[in-house]
Amino acid sequence: MARPTALPPPDADARRSVRPVICYPVDSLPRPDIAAFQAARAGWRMVDEVTVPPRAARGFSVPAGHFFRITSVEGPQVGDLNLWSQDLSERFYSGKTRALHGSHLTTGDRLWSGFPGLRPMATITDDSLGWYGIDADGGSVHDVIGTRCDPYTHNLLSGGQYHRCCHSNLTRAVAAARDLSLPRAEALVHDVLNVFMCTGFTRDTGQYFMKASPVRPGDFLEFWAEIDLFGALSACPGGDCGGEHSSDAAACHPLLVQVFRPQAAPEGWAPPAPNGYDQSHGGHDPV
Repeated sequence: MARPTALPPPDADARRSVRPVICYPVDSLPRPDIAAFQAARAGWRMVDEVTVPPRAARGFSVPAGHFFRITSVEGPQVGDLNLWSQDLSERFYSGKTRALHGSHLTTGDRLWSGFPGLRPMATITDDSLGWYGIDADGGSVHDVIGTRCDPYTHNLLSGGQYHRCCHSNLTRAVAAARDLSLPRAEALVHDVLNVFMCTGFTRDTGQYFMKASPVRPGDFLEFWAEIDLFGALSACPGGDCGGEHSSDAAACHPLLVQVFRPQAAPEGWAPPAPNGYDQSHGGHDPV
């Protein structure tokens, strides 16, 4: 459907040609020493392993100072990842992560918590799909622009009651892992990191698109837990998301989460403190 347009003003070209400015320059942030993190894998020991079945989700825990990997094990499969602090007081803030690092994440990028903590929860230490970059359609992998497939949008657009979407999968997984009611668990579910998903925005309409993921068995995304974490991962009902977004027709496969304890953390590493803003907000507004 064509959008209504207004007539351009005489200086339209000049208005369009202004120089873009990066909203949040991150030059002042310390860069993680990825080589030191990767060296810390020597002699690591796997301490936990969770298989996420197709069209389902599972919860898992990662102590601070441990690695965790999400791996494709049988076929192309996208995963929707939620992260919280272990006590559930902080959760992953996909919007601020996107503002700081971009629409798609890879090695060296961090997953940030929401206000008032606003600190790194996890650092991406390796990405076997880091070669993909940005393709000719403007697509890339591991996005923080999609929200997660959910039963509410499904009902709005298609009708019916579909329960195997990522939002519901994550809700059930959180409820089971933390002994919560479904309503309480649902309130904790939030926007995700779309692991392995290949997405972008169309140039002509600006619409969010997906295309078949380039992930293959053996591909992985690896993280360092900066704080004590609780996570939940859904194996999306869209499979590789090359066709339908939420369906029982797409070929779906399990995902594997593994947690590794290193022999030692990189020298100088310590869990990050919560954000230093004093939360005074300038005091009360004058009456």
